[in-house]
Amino acid sequence: VSTELSQGCARGCDLCSEFNGCLRCSPKLFILLERNDIRQIGICLPSCPLGYFGLRNTDMNKCIKCKIENCESCFSRNFCTKCKEGLYLHKGRCYATCPEGYSAANGTMECSSPAQCEMSEWGPWGPCSKKRKLCGFKKGNEDRTRRILQAPSGDVSLCPATTEVRRCTVQKNQCPEGKRKKKEEQGKQDNANGNRNRKDTKDAKSGTKKRKSKQRGAAVPATSASPAQ
Repeated sequence: VSTELSQGCARGCDLCSEFNGCLRCSPKLFILLERNDIRQIGICLPSCPLGYFGLRNTDMNKCIKCKIENCESCFSRNFCTKCKEGLYLHKGRCYATCPEGYSAANGTMECSSPAQCEMSEWGPWGPCSKKRKLCGFKKGNEDRTRRILQAPSGDVSLCPATTEVRRCTVQKNQCPEGKRKKKEEQGKQDNANGNRNRKDTKDAKSGTKKRKSKQRGAAVPATSASPAQ
């Protein structure tokens, strides 16, 4: 068991041991515990190194390791203030690129507030269509658009979408082409029926005429004259 000492400790250390280094630092200093094989050695520092943040309390100030992935320095265990080289900082986290709608502020590696794009109002919804057709279906899509009036640094890629699409439902209806085709077919059918009716009427009249002619042409039996007395 290591003996605790108050004499012969490193500068800034009030209490130390031969096995574990510093056990208590002087006021205003932070104790940092470093792992050395199976031992944990304490050292006293005026500020915490990269990858750690300082936690002050009445008992002793400590350096706590950051828990954010790819974080170089942090404000608290779960809030990063500087990412490793090549990564962007956004709301205490580190990213390969800034999230959608955000951009690096003035060439730094920190993502700014949402890109200040000036957008026009949304236009009206367009007609419900499907495969460029406006009829002959029940469900389709309709869209509306807006314009980018002003983009930060002229980069329109930082602005939100200019087109919005949603599903739509239309009443069942026939296309005008289908109506015309149906009307033409109905007209042809009506013409055929009319021709057939006229033919039937003509045939009927012809039959009646033939019967009357036959009756007129029938021989009337002659009455034989009585022989003279």
